[in-house]
Amino acid sequence: MKTLYIFLTRSGTLLSNLVYSLTGAQYTHISLAFDEDLSTLYSSTRKNGYTMFPAGPSREYLNRGVFLMRENIPCALYALEVTDEAYTRAKRRTQHMMHHGELYRFNSLGLLLCWMHIRWQRRRHYFCSQFVSEVLQKSGALELPKPSTLMHPSDYAELPELRCLYRGTLAGLPQRQSMELGEVESVMGLYLNVLLGAVKGRVHRLF
Repeated sequence: MKTLYIFLTRSGTLLSNLVYSLTGAQYTHISLAFDEDLSTLYSSTRKNGYTMFPAGPSREYLNRGVFLMRENIPCALYALEVTDEAYTRAKRRTQHMMHHGELYRFNSLGLLLCWMHIRWQRRRHYFCSQFVSEVLQKSGALELPKPSTLMHPSDYAELPELRCLYRGTLAGLPQRQSMELGEVESVMGLYLNVLLGAVKGRVHRLF
C-alpha cells in the first residue's frame, strides 16, 4: 500500500474569494501530492503562481507563489491509502498532463457550472477539484460520491476514505515549516514572468 496526499486551501485570491462568497466553503482549492514532504503539489490552477492566467495543469510549491505570500490561509492535509498499482497509475497520469500542459486549459465555465450543480464535461479542460477527482477516479484510487465535474474541494473533507493529518493555518503546516522559504520576487521580476508566460502561450498557439 502507498499514500496519496490531498491538500485543501482557501488562498484568498480573487477567484478563491469569489468561490468562498458564493458557496461559503471552508476550502476553495485542492492539490494532489505523491510524497509526504509535499515538495511538489499538482493541480489545475495558475501556471506562474502569481497571476490568475494563464492557467491549467500546474505544479505548486509551498514556499513559492501564493503559498509564500499568504501564510495565514486556512488549509487541511489528508492521506489516502491506495494500492501500489493505483498510486503508479495516478502518478503516471498526473505527470503526463504536466509534461503536455500545452494541450490542457483551465475549465472556467465548468467551474461556474459546478457551483450551479450542472454536470458538464469539456475535453481537456479542468478546474482544480475536477483535475484531482479525475486522477483519483481513473487510476482506481478512489470512488467518488458524484461526477468529477461536480466535486468541490470541501467535499474531500467529508470523505470517510481520507484521514486528516493536519488542519490549521498554512504557517503551522509541518511540511512548510521545514522548508526554506524563498525571497519574494520583485515587482519587475513578476511582470517579466507574466510577459514570458504570455509569449510562450502565443507561440504554442501559432504552432
